[in-house]
Amino acid sequence: MLRLNRARPYIVLLLWLILAVAAGPYTVRLGEVAQAGGDVTLRETTESAQVERLLNPAGAQAALPLAVIWTSRPEGEQITARQQQAARQIVVRLTGTAGAPVLSQDGRAMTAVIGAEPDGGAARLAAVAKAAASVGGTSVHLAGPAAAQADLDAAFSHTDGTLLAVALGGVLLILMLVYRSVIMPLLVIVSSLLALAVACAVLYALARTDWLSIDGQTQGIVFVLVVGASTDYALLLAARAREELAEQPDIRRAMTAACRATAPPVLASAATIACAMMTLVLSDLPSERALGPAVAIAMACCTAVSLTFLPAVLALCGRRVLRPHAGTPGDWWARPARALEHRPRRAWAGCLALLAAGAAMAPLLAPTGVPLHQALPAQAPSVAGHTVLVRHFPAGTASPLIVLAPAARSAEVRDRIASTPGVAATATTPAETGGRAQILATLSDSPDSAPARNTVARLRGSLAGTGALVGGQSAQLADLHQASVRGHRLIMPLALAVVLAVLIVLLRCLLLPLLLVAAAWVSLFTAFGASALLFQLVFGSSVTEPAVVLFSFVFLVALGVDYNIFLVHRIRAEATRHGTAVGVRRGLVTTGGVISAAGLILASTFAALTVMPLLYLAQIGCIVALGVLIDTLLVRLFLVPALILDLGPRTWWPTHLPGDRRPPATASAPRTRTPGRAAASTPTL
Repeated sequence: MLRLNRARPYIVLLLWLILAVAAGPYTVRLGEVAQAGGDVTLRETTESAQVERLLNPAGAQAALPLAVIWTSRPEGEQITARQQQAARQIVVRLTGTAGAPVLSQDGRAMTAVIGAEPDGGAARLAAVAKAAASVGGTSVHLAGPAAAQADLDAAFSHTDGTLLAVALGGVLLILMLVYRSVIMPLLVIVSSLLALAVACAVLYALARTDWLSIDGQTQGIVFVLVVGASTDYALLLAARAREELAEQPDIRRAMTAACRATAPPVLASAATIACAMMTLVLSDLPSERALGPAVAIAMACCTAVSLTFLPAVLALCGRRVLRPHAGTPGDWWARPARALEHRPRRAWAGCLALLAAGAAMAPLLAPTGVPLHQALPAQAPSVAGHTVLVRHFPAGTASPLIVLAPAARSAEVRDRIASTPGVAATATTPAETGGRAQILATLSDSPDSAPARNTVARLRGSLAGTGALVGGQSAQLADLHQASVRGHRLIMPLALAVVLAVLIVLLRCLLLPLLLVAAAWVSLFTAFGASALLFQLVFGSSVTEPAVVLFSFVFLVALGVDYNIFLVHRIRAEATRHGTAVGVRRGLVTTGGVISAAGLILASTFAALTVMPLLYLAQIGCIVALGVLIDTLLVRLFLVPALILDLGPRTWWPTHLPGDRRPPATASAPRTRTPGRAAASTPTL
């Protein structure tokens, strides 16, 4: 624990200054090693992985399909034979092999699917578009996985600064409303940026050495989480320091006492979030596995900065920075405490009814997957290309399935493929792979849609016993979806168990941790229900990705318990001295303002994810922000205190608190005062 004497704050600041100079550039450089789409490596036992291994025995990264679409200009004219011949020559020049573009049934468009190297980026696509544009009298569009990947790269490359600016702007606004000054909010922002810089430096080093795979979603989530958590911990420390200053005039001793009092709930909070997120390492998907260690590293950095750098800088700045403005909020926060004491059962029953009403709408949130052309911004070139493609061709043209069938049964396999609902066309390529014929199957639906996954499942069932293997982009996405759903069934209950274990260790009882986890569970589904309605109103659909449900689940379980840790830790400390009833009253009064402000800050930082270019990241931001607000303003303020009051000393079962054996205290809840100043406007923890 940081103990501040005259010299130590300067030593601590000097060490952090050196670290800040070394780590600062990596806040920007992390994007250099972040992949926009993430790693989608599948287990080798899946059919799509087996097909990929047979097609690329050397393990080389497979080319992404890129659909080049020519449409007649002016629109509505027929594609001419001369234009088809020109397009054929371009395909030969781009691929090095002979190939003829496919003419649409209406004769107004033609398309060719070529391979594009994943690391080619926008330069490769620009070269393809320039070559394709030489076909006179046509307009050129690009679609398919390669075009979508390029749009992802372009979108993420310009959003890091915007995301950080939006998150910090929201935090700064709330802090200025809380403190009504400039110095303290700026110190909090500096501590958040310092924690972010150190976290980014560590993640950059791990990504460069291939210990960890960082993608755009991990980077965005780490940004908002570090800013929000660091700010919350700073609020808690400052509030407790203000409380200590009311009894201890020496600023260094007061800060040391504040650190000692704040450290247990802060460490428990960080451990809860980190341990809950580390359950993601059990996922089959590398993009999900990477988020767990990344968040754990981020929380370690937040904790280190909050318990070392910030106390040192506050101790050097003196009492003036921590001085609150006039006001008597203790009376305001005492009102709900007194109301809960009179009718605790009615209060928690009413809260549960409200939560249940919201949770009843949770089934509206459908994690069936959002096609990428719907998740990307509407102005993305690949989205326009997809619109043109489906106007003239089957939606799966850009990413056909690759079926490897025994050469002796290739005709039978092709007949079965052609008769499968959802397959629009088939074609046999002249190439053979290990004695297997290659059959291309074009699906009627977009490769990353739920109907396409159903078609893949039907096709595999139809080909059972033939020795054929189904691969390609659509099959990979179907296997990814199945692996994601399978992993969620393991990770979700394990995350609950981890959070429960941390609470039991912190509170040294069993019943209350069970109640806190149950409350977090109910508020989670309430957030899902409220978000589903919001998505219907804003996006016109409540369909989302399975990963959105998983990430939101783990975050809200951890963060929902997080604020209850701050409240219940203080209630237990007060109840140990004065009894449970008085402990609840004092705990609410002393933590009401600071935890509410912390909740608003964390909700605003996650809401900043809505500026990200992918729909599912915006959905994660909305769900977590709503969930944090529900936990902060309803569960923490009313439901949990009412349950504790109704249960009384039984709350701490199987243990007993000394305060419950003494005569009940009649003193009113404390009101913190700074000597010579008005009462604190921000209640303390």
